[in-house]
Amino acid sequence: MSRSKVAIVRTSPRTVLEDYHRVMNLAGYQDVIARDADTALKVNISWHFFFPGASTTPWQLEGVIRALKRDGYDPGLIHGCHNRTVVIDAHLGERENKQLHVIQSHGLRNVHLYEGEEWVNVRDAVGDVADKFLVLNQVYPKGFRIPKRFIGENIIHLPTVKTHVFTTTTGAMKNAFGGLLNEHRHWTHPVISETLVDLLMIQKKIHRGLFAVMDGTFAGDGPGPRCMIPHVKNVLLASADQVAIDAVAAKLMGFDPMNLMFIRIAHDLGLGCGDPREIEIVGDQDAARENWHFQGPFHEMTFASRMQHKIYWGPLKKPLEWSLKTVLAPWAYIASVVYHDLFWYPLKGKQEMQSVLDSEWGRLFRSFERAVPDERGYPDVGDRAPELERIGLKVIPTSLGVLGTAIREAPEVASHLRRVVAR
Repeated sequence: MSRSKVAIVRTSPRTVLEDYHRVMNLAGYQDVIARDADTALKVNISWHFFFPGASTTPWQLEGVIRALKRDGYDPGLIHGCHNRTVVIDAHLGERENKQLHVIQSHGLRNVHLYEGEEWVNVRDAVGDVADKFLVLNQVYPKGFRIPKRFIGENIIHLPTVKTHVFTTTTGAMKNAFGGLLNEHRHWTHPVISETLVDLLMIQKKIHRGLFAVMDGTFAGDGPGPRCMIPHVKNVLLASADQVAIDAVAAKLMGFDPMNLMFIRIAHDLGLGCGDPREIEIVGDQDAARENWHFQGPFHEMTFASRMQHKIYWGPLKKPLEWSLKTVLAPWAYIASVVYHDLFWYPLKGKQEMQSVLDSEWGRLFRSFERAVPDERGYPDVGDRAPELERIGLKVIPTSLGVLGTAIREAPEVASHLRRVVAR
């Protein structure tokens, strides 16, 4: 068995497009991503509002698309790929994070998995692999569905380097979560680490090629994946090993990856390499040796993250968790939107973002639609930091719209209404 390889390079706005091409090829993506199959670019939207480090950056998406086209991949076989989350509006997110602009500028297809796509029973897709699941058969005793289009398709995950209040860090493995589990994903939160391992088993079975390209131009510390402290770190990572790239990112952030349950279990099951001592690092070796000493997601938790821990693993588990599997579940979605979108983002978000909005990456984000790149990157990022329109009290009308969407699209409400109509 060949040694797992992770590529890492330093970058800047002036060289970021060339650097994405370099990091992908250092990691050997052309040996993994088949040219004659559809390739899904699995965009990460952890928040529909722009927050540095939370979601796929526009230059990340631009760099990956340009690399594929430069290396002869057919644009007709490349598409953007989004999942829906009850508390995240993917259509708003792809606009606010300027991902839609990139997809449209290249004339690519843009697939939203919950809109007109066929989903099939997981056992029909993976066969006996389902017998090896650690937890999903218990969480979903009646089974669950996955997107039919994923079967035989390449997928390139586009996560960012950040922490997470459920798994300590999040990256390539977690990026499959929303795309592979249809409704009731929150049922897996009490066993989230084992769930990510099960999802990796599915991916390795159904995808023609599996690859990840991680953006660390911004990196997020604290109670992620939303209410974070963003930092400018200027690194890019890539690998065909989803476990290894998450391990290297965790090590950069200052964590021992083998102490992270999802990485440890996947490593022990032979689904990838989570031990940095056994991972081949290619590219900028000095960058790989950095330790950012992130404090992690549990040092200063938000009210919302503390309550989530109490519900899934603490004293509120018995009295409240049951309600998340009934028509009462929307109370949790409403609470999340009210806290994050109506309170934290308008009142605290700008304060946490300010130090990095003034950076070159912040200025590039502001000017991205107008920026003229050359073959290497963006020689002119502008001289002004972003002036976020959806900030402070101005964000409230949009947040109220998200709240309405969360209630309307709650799967528990939809299934209840279907049963009522059927009567």
